Amino acid sequence: MPDIDPQRLIWIVTGVQLTAELGDRPLAYRIERELRDRLATLLDPAEPGEPPLLSPVVVSDVYYLNNDDARKAPTISIGGPGMNALSASLVDQLPTPVAIENTLVVQMDLEMNDLRCAIWGMIHLDTVRAVDTFIAKGYLDTFVKGVVEQMTNDQ
Repeated sequence: MPDIDPQRLIWIVTGVQLTAELGDRPLAYRIERELRDRLATLLDPAEPGEPPLLSPVVVSDVYYLNNDDARKAPTISIGGPGMNALSASLVDQLPTPVAIENTLVVQMDLEMNDLRCAIWGMIHLDTVRAVDTFIAKGYLDTFVKGVVEQMTNDQ
């Protein structure tokens, strides 16, 4: 297996509490699958034996927040501030293009100057709806295209 370059990863972060592991982690894996599908259409396949230019990975908030390399790379945080420490830290740092009062939130910079986003709801079902919205309304597409554009420009 080739060495892992943390800057070639898109980090998908969930909380470490049992409720987050049971509820939000499956949503993170859904986003991981969606990312892989989109990356496959936007990027050339990797050479045999080489890692892909970009690859999604699901990790806990504890791992992410304690990893300097991870915090410099594109990131999607899943789960509310009470379940995910990264989402809690992003609440005041990112714009909110989608907010349904007392229900769900999608936070991201639509101009993609900041390659982080947070997706969450007030209860788990609302987080499911926030993820559905993120995917169905094209926010995931905007995120992936912005990440790919920035990564390919940096090379």
